[in-house]
Amino acid sequence: MELVRSGHGRDLRVDLFRGLALWWIFVDHIPGNVMAAYSLHSVALCDAAEVFVLLAGFGAAKAYGGAMDRHGWLYGAADALKRAWVLYFAHIFLFVVYAAQVSNSVARLDRITYLDESRLDVLGRLPYRALLEALTLRYQPSLLNILPLYVALLAMFAAVLPLLRRPRLLFGLSAALYIAARWWDLNFPAWHASGWYFDPFTWQLLFVIGALLAYAPPPPLRPRRLFDALAGFMLLAGLVLQWVVWPHPALVTWLPISAAHALLWMDKTSLDPPRVLSILALVWAVVRLIPQRAEWLLSRPARLFVLLGQHSLPVFCWGIFLGFFARLALERSDAAGMQLIVNLLGALAMLTVAAVAAWFGRRGQAPRRGAAAPSSVLGGAGAAGEVALAAATTDRHKGNE
Repeated sequence: MELVRSGHGRDLRVDLFRGLALWWIFVDHIPGNVMAAYSLHSVALCDAAEVFVLLAGFGAAKAYGGAMDRHGWLYGAADALKRAWVLYFAHIFLFVVYAAQVSNSVARLDRITYLDESRLDVLGRLPYRALLEALTLRYQPSLLNILPLYVALLAMFAAVLPLLRRPRLLFGLSAALYIAARWWDLNFPAWHASGWYFDPFTWQLLFVIGALLAYAPPPPLRPRRLFDALAGFMLLAGLVLQWVVWPHPALVTWLPISAAHALLWMDKTSLDPPRVLSILALVWAVVRLIPQRAEWLLSRPARLFVLLGQHSLPVFCWGIFLGFFARLALERSDAAGMQLIVNLLGALAMLTVAAVAAWFGRRGQAPRRGAAAPSSVLGGAGAAGEVALAAATTDRHKGNE
């Protein structure tokens, strides 16, 4: 059975980079994993979170913007809120499983530090309050932050869905909210923390950019060579900071304190501007360097990542669950053999979950010839494109997670 959807109009680059992001999340969350040195965060000023959120907006605009165009705003908004509800339940289920997994490891291995590192220690001290706060999303253990962000962004998006038809206004309001949130330190309230780890008021900017690229792509940017140079400079600056400046902070001591701090500290919670510029530079590089119909996208290695990307929700949840076991294994031995086993078995397990999800998604469906998926603005000349949370959508406006 053909598990990877590649019908006419589907941009496999989107699925490919979403699959890569899922793999990066898995390896980045395992302390001591040597594969983390080859993930996005080690070569750029952004990481898989920016990839996911940008594409989440793209997929949301394709699904719910299209539903709005056909049936009206209330219909599209209801679909968006329904999807947010599904993601909310997925998060709660993952919270329960992850908490049980960590707590069991603490009891069996006598590693109380696991509770502190995962921010589950409060669950032992105040279990009833912690459960209540988890249900309200005010309590988010470590590694369980991205789905609450997506839930919040979808709820916000449902309210402004009609503004997709006025892209300049929507972008202006989004940028203004981003600036205001950073200036006045706005964030959603959290329990036992100053705010959410991913501030929805700032991260909504990437979501909106992705949505506008899908629904109202901008005209071709000119001159292309200028934007090529700007993107190249931004990517090169990220490499210099990662490999030269950050390992040797004394190199910038001659700068004013504010400038040195800006170079040495890229805040993820409030989505510092360099992180935004970095992901947009990567998007531009994808636009310019990878043709939409590149033959290698249909190669077997590429299709493995495409399969992951087309079923991102179950793969993401499985990756969080599996990652903790991988950590336990590497704590026993971080030798090359164990590194190979952990990463190979992790990849096989994630692919298995994606394949099962694909099979269930196609079970009982009649084959459709030329089934179209959302066309990508990546194929448009000079559009700022997409790289990728959550999932591309089916013709029935349902996420492919």
